[in-house]
Amino acid sequence: MHSELVAPRSADPRDSQDTRESRPGSRTDSRNGAPHLDAVSLAIIEQLQEDGRRPYAAIGKAVGLSEAAVRQRVQKLLDQGVMQIVAVTDPLTVGFRRQAMVGVNVEGDVETVADALSAMSECEYVVMTAGSFDLMVEIVCEDDDHLLEVINKRIRAVPGVRSTESFVYLKLKKQTYMWGTR
Repeated sequence: MHSELVAPRSADPRDSQDTRESRPGSRTDSRNGAPHLDAVSLAIIEQLQEDGRRPYAAIGKAVGLSEAAVRQRVQKLLDQGVMQIVAVTDPLTVGFRRQAMVGVNVEGDVETVADALSAMSECEYVVMTAGSFDLMVEIVCEDDDHLLEVINKRIRAVPGVRSTESFVYLKLKKQTYMWGTR
């Protein structure tokens, strides 16, 4: 998690609302509605991917902005949903001993089923796919009984779910969020 420290506002002109709004880092790409990220915003994201608790002053030094400008950029990236700053845990150490990937085949509207599964707290990852399954859903559960209840009584009960196939995790070898930026 990233600790936020209250710091005095900078006198740096790059920190003003008017200038910030006109910078490339705050535009929206007209083709797909996604925020357009300039090189500075991408560099900030990479700094936080290396260490989500890195101080804004250190990030500013690395990317050439003031601490206040970095704070504003980070807040805008969070508000736009470009990134999240979270503590990633090992599920086993916090009481979730069973994980599985579940392939789901759907009749009808895939998005409606994806929305219903996304609302389930055990479903950590829901993605629409092209291939053997319409959806791939990662589930994190306390134990096998919990996993069975989620798949059998809840996922299969969602209207439109035609079939499921479960892939129970035996051992997690790699999990990383360090794919960087493009």
